[in-house]
Amino acid sequence: MQDYDEVTAFLGEWGPFQRLIFFLLSASIIPNGFNGLSSVFFTATPEHHCRVPDTANLSSAWRNHSVPVRLQDGREVLQSCRRYRLATIVNFSALGLEPGRDVDLEQLEQEGCLDGWDFSQDIYLSTIVTEWNLVCEDDWKAPLTISLFFVGVLMGSFISGQLSDRFGRKNVLFVTMGMQTGFSFLQIFSKNFEMFTVLFFLVGMGQISNYVAAFVLGMAISLEDWRMLLLALTVPGVLCAVLWWFIPESPRWLISQGRFQEAEVIIRRAAKTNGITAPSTIFDSSELQDLSSKKQQSHSILDLVRTRNIRMITVMSIILWMTISVGYFGLSLDTPNLHGDVYLNCFLSAVVEVPAYVLAWLLLRHLPRRYSMATALFLGGSVLLFVQLVPPELYYLATVLVMVGKFGVTAAFSMVYVYTAELYPTVVRNMGVGVSSTASRLGSILSPYFIYLGAYDRFLPYILMGSLTILTAILTLFLPETFGIPLPDTIDQMLRVKGIKYRQTPSHTRMLKDGEESPTVLKSTSF
Repeated sequence: MQDYDEVTAFLGEWGPFQRLIFFLLSASIIPNGFNGLSSVFFTATPEHHCRVPDTANLSSAWRNHSVPVRLQDGREVLQSCRRYRLATIVNFSALGLEPGRDVDLEQLEQEGCLDGWDFSQDIYLSTIVTEWNLVCEDDWKAPLTISLFFVGVLMGSFISGQLSDRFGRKNVLFVTMGMQTGFSFLQIFSKNFEMFTVLFFLVGMGQISNYVAAFVLGMAISLEDWRMLLLALTVPGVLCAVLWWFIPESPRWLISQGRFQEAEVIIRRAAKTNGITAPSTIFDSSELQDLSSKKQQSHSILDLVRTRNIRMITVMSIILWMTISVGYFGLSLDTPNLHGDVYLNCFLSAVVEVPAYVLAWLLLRHLPRRYSMATALFLGGSVLLFVQLVPPELYYLATVLVMVGKFGVTAAFSMVYVYTAELYPTVVRNMGVGVSSTASRLGSILSPYFIYLGAYDRFLPYILMGSLTILTAILTLFLPETFGIPLPDTIDQMLRVKGIKYRQTPSHTRMLKDGEESPTVLKSTSF
């Protein structure tokens, strides 16, 4: 009896065929980054103030003083949601009274923006905020749009695995690609906020990625109108449709469905691409062992809280993933609020992830997990706390600190997948990583409202994200070290959380005899 891996071992592990498929699959998820974080542009809120109708009979002096002022970052700006009572200042204007000289403006009665708002077009020609006046009493709707997108991603991740098992990996891949591209295109024709938000939720469901791909804005986008931006971002998704003829179905899934001939055609094509001569008979249905049909001991999600140790690890993993997700997506969504050119800042926010991924890869290969994770989180959290201490005139230094914070959080985010997989035993590893990933989705849903708090205090999001990240770094130090340790197979074989006493039983300790080969140690994210 041979299993799939033994039958296809003649292909090698990393030949031209595997590299081609890897490249094509990587290309197919590029639109994920566009759809996920382009919201930082089309949900942006330009500077705005109450509109005073042109028909109002006001002198030029009163028109220039019709909106109260407030201090922001050391400079006076117009109030965003209040104006002086129009009837009152029209009366003063008719009487020939001058603002500030004859009338104390601080004593004037104020009212809301009854005639709408005037929005600055210095950066954006239009966004969904300016389109549907999502400001003042309705300013909560813009972050809600992003949160509901991530709710869609969460829902999509729940059903995507089941759909893939039932209908095939390739079919689901391209259906979801079409789903996010199609609904993203339909967003262009949104007539109101509700329609836009529902479609964005469906775009998130179509995305189904484990986490949103890195935001790629390699070239500074000059599309200030949100409809044109969405139109441009749907083009890569349409172009990805041609990949259907190049990306094959999973042979392993075809075998699980009893479609041996189709699987054999793909394997022979892979052998030809790799320059390998395939054996005359690859799959013998009478001898091939279908791994999916093996009867294994049943395990449920309750096993993640069955013992004190695994319960502690599960709780700590949930906190770890949620905090990292809040920091990663919060910093990504807050990038346009930094001083300087908004497009350049977003480009730098994406570029800084590249060295973060490289560093994470090196740390995973050579250094202990706990200290690598904690160091990255300490770095990210501490620099975010320092942002509030930077003088306003040194805004470029504040931007550098935010980028360093993004660097640290991104490095931690890329390492946490491997670390979590190594903490859980084989029998519940998929469930453990799945529950932790769900926690990260909840963090991404909450992240827009961390940025929303910046409307009350510019540094409050950094203080909260920095404090949570540092506390999580301390928590990480209590997790067991997995570097160079054989992966546990059962719950009893799991490594112990630091600082907690346990009753020692023979099954709790695994010793390797001299000369005995060590079980597999996880070295990459391929688990």
